[in-house]
Amino acid sequence: MQIGTLSKRTGVSVRMLRYYEQEGLLAPRRRPSGYRDYDKEDEDVVRRIRLLSEAGLKLDFIRRFLPCVRGDAPEFEPCSDLLAAMRREIDALDERIESLRESRRVLDGYLASMTVNGDGG
Repeated sequence: MQIGTLSKRTGVSVRMLRYYEQEGLLAPRRRPSGYRDYDKEDEDVVRRIRLLSEAGLKLDFIRRFLPCVRGDAPEFEPCSDLLAAMRREIDALDERIESLRESRRVLDGYLASMTVNGDGG
């Protein structure tokens, strides 16, 4: 299938599909005319990339662990370092969440201070 068809079937823009190829996540065959020729396996890869991306994972992580993903769940086959890397990702997310919570507490304090001492906005 051509890139436009793959885009429609996966909901991923043509531009992003080309970016995935540039980043080594996709390797479509080329027709004699030079056009990209995607197959069902490429479509599955794009769907897996989307699932992982929607989970907040960066392309570096996805590139590293895409070979471990099977199915559309996504389900993972054991790959070396996968569990440790996912734990690190979760820990980093937890740290960012806590940092945002702290920022919110500070802003809440400022707002409370301004409404008591100011016009009440």
